Amino acid sequence: MYNWEGYAELGQKVKQHGLKIQVVMSFHQCGGNVGDSCSIPLPPWVLEEIGKNPDLVYTNRSGRRNPEYISLGCESLDVLRGRTPIQVYTDYMRSFCNRFRDDIGEVNVAIQVGMGPCGELRYPAYPESNGTWRFPGIREFQCYDKYMKASLKASAEALGNPAWGQDGPHDSGEYNQFPEDTGFFRNDGTWNTEYEQFFLEWYSEKLLQHGDNILSAAEVIFKGTGAKLSGKVVGIHWHYRTSKHGVALNFTCMEMRDCEQPENANCSPQGLVHQVKMATKTADTELAGENALERYDAAAFGQVLATGTTAACSGLSAFTYLRLNKRLFEEDNWRHMVEFVKGMSEGGRIRRLPESDTLRSDLYIGLVTDRSIRKTKEIILV
Repeated sequence: MYNWEGYAELGQKVKQHGLKIQVVMSFHQCGGNVGDSCSIPLPPWVLEEIGKNPDLVYTNRSGRRNPEYISLGCESLDVLRGRTPIQVYTDYMRSFCNRFRDDIGEVNVAIQVGMGPCGELRYPAYPESNGTWRFPGIREFQCYDKYMKASLKASAEALGNPAWGQDGPHDSGEYNQFPEDTGFFRNDGTWNTEYEQFFLEWYSEKLLQHGDNILSAAEVIFKGTGAKLSGKVVGIHWHYRTSKHGVALNFTCMEMRDCEQPENANCSPQGLVHQVKMATKTADTELAGENALERYDAAAFGQVLATGTTAACSGLSAFTYLRLNKRLFEEDNWRHMVEFVKGMSEGGRIRRLPESDTLRSDLYIGLVTDRSIRKTKEIILV
C-alpha cells in the first residue's frame, strides 16, 4: 500500500495556481553523489532485504557494495519479498496512476521514469560518498555481485566460450586513476581485444535491457493518460576527448562550459551535449535537459539557453532545474532564474526584467515521488 495523500494535497495547490507537475518515478537512493546536498535512502523494507542479501546491490571488484540501486543482475528474480525489482517498480507506477488518474495529462503532464542511480540509466560507477571516487577518476565496473557474475557466466557459455564468464577485466584500474594509467583504457589498451569487446557489449546490454524493461512497463501503465514519458541518461563528460569518447544520449550537464573544466580531465561537456543534440536530431526525437550541479549564477543559466536554442536542433522540449531550495531565493539567484525562464519562453534570449516581473504559469514543478517532498524538489521549464 502507498500513501499518496501528501502528494494529492500538494497537487491541489499546484492546480489552483494554474501550474503543471512533472512527476519523477524515483527508485533510487537520492544523495551522496556529485554536488547533491540531499540524502534520502532506499525504503526501509528494501534496505532490510539488502541486509539479508548484500548481493542485491552493485558491487565492485574489491567487494565494495553500493546501496543506490538494486543490481540489474537480479531484476528478473523474485528477490524482494516474492517480487522482482521490475515488478516492484511496476506496482509503484500502477498505484500512482490509479490514485491520480483524473489529474494525469491535465495537471501531472509529464512522467520521468527512474532507471538507475540518480534516476539515470547508468551504473553507480563513480560514488563520491566517503571519498571513494574523486573527479575526474575513470570509475570502476560494477558487476561483481553474485547475480551479475551469474549473468556474465551465462552469456559467455551461450557464446560457447565459458572461460570469458569467469571474471571481469583484470586491468581496468581503480576509481581515481586516469585512462593511460591502466592496461584496459589506455590508447592501445586491451579494451579492443575480443574478450573485452564481449564484456563491454554484455555490460552495456544489461543497461539497455533494463531501460527497455522499465520503460515498457511505464508505457503500458500510462498509455492513454495524456502524460508524456521521459527517461534520463547520464552525462559523463570527463575524459570525453580521449580516443574512446563514443558516449551517446547523455544530457544532464547542460549548464557546463568547457572553459570551466580542469585541463587534466579532458572534459568537454559542450562537446558531449553537441553530440547528443546531433543524435536526437538524426533520430527525430525530442531532447530534454538538466543541470548536473547546483548552479544559481547567470553564466550557468546562459549556457543552458545557448545549448538549447542553437540552429543545430529545434531546442529543448523540457528542462529540469536542480534544485529548488533556500539558496534559489537568495540575493540575485531568484532574479537569474526569472530571467532564465523568460529567456527559455522567448527562444533563448536573456533580458533584464523589472523588479515586479514574475514567473508565468509555464513553470512546472516536478516531484520526486518516492521520497519526502520537503527534502527535494525540482523545477521543469518549458
